[in-house]
Amino acid sequence: MVLADNLDTIAAIATPIGEGGISVIRISGPSAFATADACFRGRVKLAEAASHTAHFGYIADATGQRLDEVVATVFKSPHSYTGEDVVEVSCHGGAYVTQAILSTFLSLGARLAEPGEFTKRAFLNGKMDLSQAEAVADLIHARSGLSLRSSLSQLQGRLSEQINAVREKLIGTIGLLELELDFAEDGYEFVEKQKAMSDLDEIIGRINKLLDTYKSGKIHRDGVKVVLAGAPNVGKSSLLNQLLNENRAIVTDIPGTTRDVIEENLTINGILFRVIDTAGLRKTADVVEQEGVARTRAKVEESDLVLLVLDASRPAEAPDIEPLSQVAKVIKEGMKACVVAVNKVDLNPTINGKLLQSMSFLKGLPIVRVSALTGHGIDELKQTMVSSTLGGGKQAPESSVLVTNLRHFQAIKRAKEALLLAKESLGRGESSEFVAVDLRSALDSLGEITGVVTTEEILNSIFSKFCIGK
Repeated sequence: MVLADNLDTIAAIATPIGEGGISVIRISGPSAFATADACFRGRVKLAEAASHTAHFGYIADATGQRLDEVVATVFKSPHSYTGEDVVEVSCHGGAYVTQAILSTFLSLGARLAEPGEFTKRAFLNGKMDLSQAEAVADLIHARSGLSLRSSLSQLQGRLSEQINAVREKLIGTIGLLELELDFAEDGYEFVEKQKAMSDLDEIIGRINKLLDTYKSGKIHRDGVKVVLAGAPNVGKSSLLNQLLNENRAIVTDIPGTTRDVIEENLTINGILFRVIDTAGLRKTADVVEQEGVARTRAKVEESDLVLLVLDASRPAEAPDIEPLSQVAKVIKEGMKACVVAVNKVDLNPTINGKLLQSMSFLKGLPIVRVSALTGHGIDELKQTMVSSTLGGGKQAPESSVLVTNLRHFQAIKRAKEALLLAKESLGRGESSEFVAVDLRSALDSLGEITGVVTTEEILNSIFSKFCIGK
């Protein structure tokens, strides 16, 4: 693990740029108090103040001119976010005055912080592990209740606990195997092969449970990408407007009105759905509309859930069926969730099965009858979207551990592959040396998640995605 040694003092604006009630400028590092005291005018010196105390005063620039009245909050090492001496200065939320105060700190020797550098220092100083640091960024960008809860769970270290428990089990087994190698010439056996095989099965079982959570974990973190697909004029745009409860998409009686994709966010039961309205699927000579149809197919390939919209008021026509069957093929090949929304039931409330019978490729898919005009069936459609997404409609309990991050998923997957190799070697009766090598590979892969094993390249990749000031 990389340690934070001899780091300089950094400063940055910790609140969004723009006008607001207050702005916060954060300073962290060995000279944080000296830098702040050089321009802070109050009743006490911040370096002499007790930790976790706030002090009223004002900031003066290099010429002594007062910039703004502020409240400076003191956090002394190691009891701060970064583990270093930290000062957070709250000033009035104007862009100019905030920048002026930051510039004053920089002129006194502080360096402008890089993206995510405060959180990176918190990791390097042992205030949190790497998965918890990543959860900070996820928490900031959370756009739904589920995303918020999963980020908090990871920030509290629940995933780390699971990973560390597996690593401890592995370390114990590796230790015995390597001890056995030291006494190989004497014929001592410290690891009973059947017991080792049983332990590996248990560890692989734990890892499989974590891997199985990634699909729903990804939904918690990123939301569900939903594509509205169907022939022209079946009411896709009207359905989007009804789902959003606002007139977002242009609706006309002219087929082919929608020629580009429109994306809006919708939250159902705490899940973020990113709903995309697309061009109608049909054969056309119009070059612009052809491009819209091509984009629709591309969006279907990228989607998590497809809402296939049909028109209950008219029989299916051959020019419509062929493009829909092609999309259905993409859905099945990609193993994507799909819900059929039979729209305009207000025009044909006694719809029979002929419409669906003409499209055998829809067999087995959930079907909801709706009216984008009256709102009939919209609540049922929303719940079907949730159940199709979660596979049964049950959300994971708040106490459950979910893998939400692709980097974590890939690391756990690599660990499983190494464990399977170790199990094969053990089954073939190979030397403990070969088994230990694969177990160490699994141990290192799991260590990448929490940062026990890491590189500067991994750290830079993770923290570069943070905003400056965090």
